[in-house]
Formats: sequence, C-alpha cells, structure tokens
Amino acid sequence: MTPLYWHTTGSGTTELVLLHGWGLNSQVWSYIVPRLTPHFRVHLVDLPGYGRSQGFGTMTLEQMAQTVAERAPEHAWWLGWSLGGLVASQVALTLPQRVDGLVTVASSPRFSATDGWPGIKPDVLVGFEQQLAEDFHKTVERFLALQTLGTETARQDTRRLKQVVLAQPLPSVDVLTGGLDILRTADLRQAMAALDMPFLRLYGSLDGLVPRKVAALLDPLWPQSSSYLFEKAAHAPFVSHPDLFCQQLIKYIRP
Repeated sequence: MTPLYWHTTGSGTTELVLLHGWGLNSQVWSYIVPRLTPHFRVHLVDLPGYGRSQGFGTMTLEQMAQTVAERAPEHAWWLGWSLGGLVASQVALTLPQRVDGLVTVASSPRFSATDGWPGIKPDVLVGFEQQLAEDFHKTVERFLALQTLGTETARQDTRRLKQVVLAQPLPSVDVLTGGLDILRTADLRQAMAALDMPFLRLYGSLDGLVPRKVAALLDPLWPQSSSYLFEKAAHAPFVSHPDLFCQQLIKYIRP
C-alpha cells in the first residue's frame, strides 16, 4: 500500500483541506489553487484508492473519512466536492473539534433519489456499477460528461476533467464501485442538522447529479448553514466559474 497522497502549498495562515469527487484526483483543483494559495495553506489530497493514493481497497464512508483525517492538520477548514463532500461532512460529524468550518460543493447528504428527495435515481447508480465491469473507461467518461452537461463551456470542461483523470493512476474497479455504493446508500441529512461550525453549501443551477432543489430543501432543515447557487454552472462550478467560485469561498472563510 502506498501512503495517502498529500501535498501542501500556499502562504496563507488558514488551513484548507480540499477533497475531490468520484473517479478523479486532487489535480482537479489545479484551476483554482493559484487563486487560493495567497489566502490559505491548501492541502491537496487524493482520496484512498484514487490518483496517487494507490493500494487502498474498498472503504466505507467512515473508513475513508478516518483515513484522510489521520493526515490532516489539527484545525482546518474542510472543502469537499461531490463524493468528497460526503467525506468532509463525515469528518465534521466524527471530529467536530478539528473542523473550523465546512464547505460542500455540488454535494448532497443523500445523493440517491427517494420519495420527496431529488437526486440520482438508484437504478442509474446500479447501472454505473454494472457498466464499470464491462467498460471501465467509457463508464468514467460518461460520468464526467454528466458533470458538465448544459453549461456554456461543457465540452471544454469535460475535456479538462478527463485530462485530470488520465494524468494520474486510475482507481481500480473495486474502489470506484465502493465509491458508487457510498453515493447510493449514504444519508447524512439528519446527522448534519446538529453541526454548529460555519457551514457553506455551494451548488450549480444546472447540476443534474445534485439538483438545485436540494439547496432549497436543506435551507430550512439546516438553518445554521448558508447556501449559494452558481447560475449557468453544473456539477463542477470551480471548473466552469473559477473566479466567482474563489470569490465566494474567500469571502465566506475570510470576510
């Protein structure tokens, strides 16, 4: 097993841990890191089994959060995108004394749709799991395309995300299947209502994986948190709208 990949950069005094989404790696943040490093000490992590963190097997959400937290600063802001949002949220639930603030990006406490709750249809996630075994590369490419669907720069954004995937070692089918299982089964809606640290939720208005309705439903359920919707953005607002994304992040963490 190789150690968890962890790279720290930046001259700021505030610690900021960035966690990527399913199928990708920490290179996905390369578009915004130069904008963040004057303000934060940025920690770039490849989640267990992804990118340069090879050798890890399938993990539960709790195991993944514990593994990442073991390398983290004693006090930090945690930002997680998509699946990374669930991991960051789990760290906040398990080790609240070490989380100065939480930011989730295009993430949901429950990704799987159910009666009265918008999200990804469970059979779609099951279908992705089955397709992974049949055509690994095509399935990952299809998922990346869904993340930018509808934006003005969709083709360019998909190409950027694909470059990130191919730039580092690919996760195993088992690791990807385990990640999809977390997306299919995790439900942190009730648990996260008790969080009392600063908490910002960022969404894309065109996101087909985490519909904008999620933000509206969580606003009254989690009144201790704040939300912001990026117009004309989909599942990766930091790729399609990097300047505005960083402006909102810096304004919230360092007002």
